[in-house]
Amino acid sequence: EVQLVESGGGLVQAGGSLRLSCAGSGFTFDDYAIGWFRQAPGKEREGVSCISIIGGSTYYADSVKGRFTISSDNDKNTVYLQMNSLKPEDTAVYYCAAVPDFPELNRLGPTDFGSWGQGTQVTVSS
Repeated sequence: EVQLVESGGGLVQAGGSLRLSCAGSGFTFDDYAIGWFRQAPGKEREGVSCISIIGGSTYYADSVKGRFTISSDNDKNTVYLQMNSLKPEDTAVYYCAAVPDFPELNRLGPTDFGSWGQGTQVTVSS
């Protein structure tokens, strides 16, 4: 059974940084792509970033390019999302999700991911 556990959320002032972690278990980590999504109150879930574990290719939403960095530690079966220069509009519940590896990460949407973590709250104060 695929299990994903997020951690690292919290309250931070605008301009600050946080690093989210997504620890995976129950599947062959290298065979998957891991995505980060977020959902703010009253809004749809949106894709933030994604990484192919075996290939290392990455995808970023335009809203986070240059501020967020996704990476993976295959020995620890963990994907990280380093978030810098945070803005109040980054406030949301952040989820990680897994999908069998796919070459065109930019074409993946939330419905393509079959396994999800429980989410971690990120709040950015102005």
